[in-house]
Amino acid sequence: MGARRTLTVVALALGFTIAIVLAGSGWQLVREGVDGVIEKETSAPFYAVPATVPERAPGSLYRSAPIPSAPAGTRAWRVLYHSTDVLGSDILVSGVIIAPAGSAPRPRTVVSWGHPTTGAAARCAPSVGFAPFSTIEGVNDLLKRGYVVAATDYPGMGLAAPNSYLIGTSEGNSVLDIARVAKKLTGASDRLLLWGHSQGGHAALFAAQSAATYAPEFDLLGVGVAAPATNLAQLLNDDITGLAGVTIASYAFDAYAKVYGPSVPGARLDGILTPAGVAATPSMAKLCLLGQNSQIHAIARPLVGGYLAADPATTQPWASLLQSNTPGAVPIDVPVFVAQGAADTLVVPTATDAFVTHECSIGTTVSYFTYPDTTHATIAYRALPRLLDWFDGLQRGANTLPHC
Repeated sequence: MGARRTLTVVALALGFTIAIVLAGSGWQLVREGVDGVIEKETSAPFYAVPATVPERAPGSLYRSAPIPSAPAGTRAWRVLYHSTDVLGSDILVSGVIIAPAGSAPRPRTVVSWGHPTTGAAARCAPSVGFAPFSTIEGVNDLLKRGYVVAATDYPGMGLAAPNSYLIGTSEGNSVLDIARVAKKLTGASDRLLLWGHSQGGHAALFAAQSAATYAPEFDLLGVGVAAPATNLAQLLNDDITGLAGVTIASYAFDAYAKVYGPSVPGARLDGILTPAGVAATPSMAKLCLLGQNSQIHAIARPLVGGYLAADPATTQPWASLLQSNTPGAVPIDVPVFVAQGAADTLVVPTATDAFVTHECSIGTTVSYFTYPDTTHATIAYRALPRLLDWFDGLQRGANTLPHC
């Protein structure tokens, strides 16, 4: 490979992958590539846990292991940690933490990252791959500015469990709890920033809504989101006529049926999907967006226009479940940065416009920016320069952007 630059194609979308990230060069890239292959071959035992694990407080570390392929000047770990799901159960979640090496003038601020959709099955977790940092949008810039970065996989990914796809409380808790782990592992401060894209924006918003009560020890400074999943019923309606929509819906309905089905009457796949949809959903939910698009397409394509048997926005209990997992039920008491691509066809601009209008109406301080000629896959990168300066300003106690 030598000193050649390589391109790492990264799946970063609610539905499908497009973004291309430039990787580093020279001996460091060679070392990351060699160490990464070793990690991919040997990481499976790291995720093996007993059937029963004693409960511990949310944010307690269960297991950690250094990641040899961490970029030069950094240190990183894979972690398994305790969190709490939407039903109040103690669960284990996986993720990665990366921090600048060496000391800092004062304890570092943690940025807890919520990743876009990579799938919903355990093996689709970003942390299990040989380049676990490549899906953290802005990771290099964040590290250069001195932040510690924590990146959860979300419940049900990495470790086998009912998945948490677009289940806000489960996702949000995992975002906050890995920040707790990062603080303990690295000696970081109580200062916390949240950053998420697409599904990760959904997770970050739920984390922000609950941080004051679920993780009151943190000084949450702000939350940044790019093309967040907000009104879930509208999201499904906007996208269900295409392959992306069927894929998104399969992940969500599979998760909701497994998590809510045992306790919520009527939360069964056959109450919302066609017979063909019911039959296909478990197979789609097992497939990852990275490397398995052709398999997903093969299953989803015949279902376009024939997946839903009823409108989930008006059919109970699905309407209530989608509403309870839509952010915006309560104001967020820290500043919020929202970025939206004008050319996004997955999270359409009108959906994000409506979310921002709602947040402003209930008293949330929102700075909203739309970017022309920007798609769902590229919005996080387009927004990064403004977001990073905003993060730095929040640490100084100043919200430097116009807001409602």
